[in-house]
Amino acid sequence: MTPHKIFRTTLLGVLCFGLVACGGPEGRVAPSGQAPQEFNNDIDTAQSDRSSFWDLFGGAPDQKVQVNRYLWNASLDVLEFLPVQSVDPFTGVIVTGYGTPPGSGRAYRATVHIKDPALDARSLNVSLQTKGGRAVSASTTRAVEDAILSRARQLRIADKNL
Repeated sequence: MTPHKIFRTTLLGVLCFGLVACGGPEGRVAPSGQAPQEFNNDIDTAQSDRSSFWDLFGGAPDQKVQVNRYLWNASLDVLEFLPVQSVDPFTGVIVTGYGTPPGSGRAYRATVHIKDPALDARSLNVSLQTKGGRAVSASTTRAVEDAILSRARQLRIADKNL
């Protein structure tokens, strides 16, 4: 290829790229007055590109998640008979495997969600399940929540006495 032909091909490529970059769905309208479906998809994609990675997790990168440490430790204390499968102190989630509480013949597993830094019943969500996959009665779940809250208050009182 001659240098003149290379220059013309490069110039043609740059012009084509410039025309494509200038075009877009905003200027084109379908005869009915609405943009065609193919352009609506492009607009949705362009708008979703403006969102950040942190929108997936419902927060900003500088946003701090706070979990009440007394509720966290009390949950681990009260449910110590259950094997811990996963913990996430940043979101306040504790997931356990199946275990049998002392004095019982039924196996349970628990998921605990501590969603607020306050030492309050509203900050604590406990979900219990039997080995058969059934949900546990509300009174049993409430008894476990009460035990966690009582233990958390004990831990807080012991902490203040030091």
